Amino acid sequence: MRRFLCFLFTGLLALPVLAQEPILIRFSHVVADDTPKGKGALLFKKLAEERLAGKVRVEVYPNSTLYGDADEMEALLDGRVELLAPSLSKFDRYTSKLQLFDLPFLFDDAEAVKRFGRREKSRELLRSMVNHGISGLAYWSNGLKQLSADRPLLLPEDARGVSFRIQNSAVLQSQFEAVGARPVRLAFGDMYKALASGQVQGAENPWSNIVSQNVHAVQSHIMESNHGVLHYMLITSTRFWNGLPYAIRVELDDIIEEVTQMVNAEAEALNARDRARIAASGKTRLITLTPEQRAAWREAMLPVWKQYEAAIGADVIRAALAVNRGS
Repeated sequence: MRRFLCFLFTGLLALPVLAQEPILIRFSHVVADDTPKGKGALLFKKLAEERLAGKVRVEVYPNSTLYGDADEMEALLDGRVELLAPSLSKFDRYTSKLQLFDLPFLFDDAEAVKRFGRREKSRELLRSMVNHGISGLAYWSNGLKQLSADRPLLLPEDARGVSFRIQNSAVLQSQFEAVGARPVRLAFGDMYKALASGQVQGAENPWSNIVSQNVHAVQSHIMESNHGVLHYMLITSTRFWNGLPYAIRVELDDIIEEVTQMVNAEAEALNARDRARIAASGKTRLITLTPEQRAAWREAMLPVWKQYEAAIGADVIRAALAVNRGS
């Protein structure tokens, strides 16, 4: 018996050591590969698999091929996907603090938004859903929003009675109600048809969305308002992220920071390019607000800030206002 056990032990030692399977990270999103978000997902895959070769494997699913808007959050919390990048308006059920980014005319310009992104209060907002099992990793920009309509919108009263397509956001609904407009919640994919048919007469989008959806072909005027932020948040399951080996998590953090810089630079360049395309197309008239006109719009929508101050937090709003140069 002793000789048999010795033989068995020696045989087990001779067996090859099985290599540990790489950690699978599934990244699902709802846009095309050639968008800033799509390019960011592919760059994340490339860098993660290069720098953590054999330790991490990344699968990217664009264009809602794995999960769509309606079910991706549930899939994340159920462990069926590890990374998502939804727009900030999708998080109302998990935290009210991110409604900050929907407040109209809060930031003076894109540079102010960048400055806020570097502040600790902004980092705190990334952690605002941890009690729901969701960890924010980074903000991915899609640019500032512009108002478009089938008529010129120079002053707040010009929007009275106009129907605007909006995302599913209480703040955005209040924003248009503040100037006597009629907000209509519609899916992004239904926007062009609604504008073309006259179901709605206006919308709000960054320049890149205006071009990608051909909004400028069915809207006679675009007001360069820069009145709101359209951000995505790169998120993961808190349980998954905290369960990663420390060294791998640190490396992924560095990769995400690098990818975020690329995504945001890409979005900025794309919006500048698409603004120029719209101007050159001759399909719509671009209106640049005077400082006095912009101040009138801001003043008309200030009650929205007060309406959501308790939910968002007065300290959060103050931190956002502090990054404006005039503050």
